[in-house]
Amino acid sequence: MKTEVAPGIEVKSSKIDGKGCFAAARFEKGRKIAEYVGEKISRHEVARRLKNRRRIHISGIDSYWAIDGRCGGNGTQFINHSCEPNCYSKVIHGHILFFALRDIEPGEEITLDYGESYHSDRKRCSCGAASCRGRINA
Repeated sequence: MKTEVAPGIEVKSSKIDGKGCFAAARFEKGRKIAEYVGEKISRHEVARRLKNRRRIHISGIDSYWAIDGRCGGNGTQFINHSCEPNCYSKVIHGHILFFALRDIEPGEEITLDYGESYHSDRKRCSCGAASCRGRINA
């Protein structure tokens, strides 16, 4: 079954890590790019699903709920971390939304500074940015 991707994005190979989320349309600074969608799960289910996973497609909504983009995702689960991102996320009424930090041109990989994530604090960053901090979590 082929996954439907959010309008204006496409998923393809990334130099950062595995697959990436790329702009298929121009996104102006401040414009909403897409919503992170998937299965809503509790923190207990998050802990269970994280065991022995190398790739994580889970994003937190709050201290209890999260979304697992592996189940019903729309391509945004492939937004890779960068220490010099071109988008940011914001939780609004329980929805995780991505917005452009600057103008993003078609073909550009959409990247996000994960800040704090479910990744180990030892997980190395491979964004390649000049200001790379060396780790995914801040």
